[in-house]
Amino acid sequence: MWTLSGVSLDAAGLIALADLTVIAQRTALTGSASYLDALFIAPGIHKHQAASDVNGGEYPATGALTTGYVFRVENQATVSYLRSVGRPGHLVNVEVLPKPMNRTKTRYILRNIFTEEDISSYLYLMGPALTLFVVICLLYNHDWWGVGVVAMLVLARLLNVIVIKRRSVMMWKGEKEPGKRGDLLILLSQDRWVRMRGAVDDLKAVTAGQWLRDETAIEGFLSAAATLIVFTTAALSGNATTIGSLLLASLLLISAALLGLCNSLAKRLQMFGRIVRASGEPRAYKRRLDLAKELIQESGRDDWAIGLGMISVNRTTAAVM
Repeated sequence: MWTLSGVSLDAAGLIALADLTVIAQRTALTGSASYLDALFIAPGIHKHQAASDVNGGEYPATGALTTGYVFRVENQATVSYLRSVGRPGHLVNVEVLPKPMNRTKTRYILRNIFTEEDISSYLYLMGPALTLFVVICLLYNHDWWGVGVVAMLVLARLLNVIVIKRRSVMMWKGEKEPGKRGDLLILLSQDRWVRMRGAVDDLKAVTAGQWLRDETAIEGFLSAAATLIVFTTAALSGNATTIGSLLLASLLLISAALLGLCNSLAKRLQMFGRIVRASGEPRAYKRRLDLAKELIQESGRDDWAIGLGMISVNRTTAAVM
């Protein structure tokens, strides 16, 4: 049994109450949640259901270069991703593709974890492994309070995962338009411009309708129970041994760092069986009018530009509004 004298870590469980958004951001990047997420214990578990707020309240205006229609991107996760790849004064090209079908059972189980076989995916697996390692250490040290606290955090995480999986079901996406290609210009805040291209049905899947539907009464009860469990662990963690408290604090801090690193390294977004990813290098423009003129000439129409307020109604060469 390990011991550590002269050190007090009674408040280590309070780290779990930190309002970090790494869990919510990970949910937005993967489009849903995996049951393996329950073993990734990081601060911000009680903020998991706030994943639908990752867009910061922004619903950018969008013009369809092929049809001239103007609308807004309603999917918060997509907006969050576009904000992360956008650059002020630059046009970023983004493509939407169907996600390749997984051919093996293992890849099917891990479909909500891997965006691609890159370093981000492997770093993510270190989170659950770290949780299991801490549990083994607590068991070896006979720290039953510590084991109980980790088990409660896993339970809280699991309840949130269940709710997220129930809420992230594809619903209304408009009428199907098989075989048609789409080309969208999305105007984000801070003069960040994104051109999104792909099959029309794929574009609708990642931009239209709801991403996370509203919680039902039962789901609200489960997420509230998970929040209460997290706060309860903060109160009970003081009963763990000093070594146990140190392990718990290390688990929470390292997991938060790992998940934040995974999020920053993720290069694509998964959403309803589609993959959204940036392609090519961002292109700078001195004026937004220059961008509008170029895309008007390429698309052969200017109604979308008028609807977005990029040119005036009375002239085709137009002035910036």
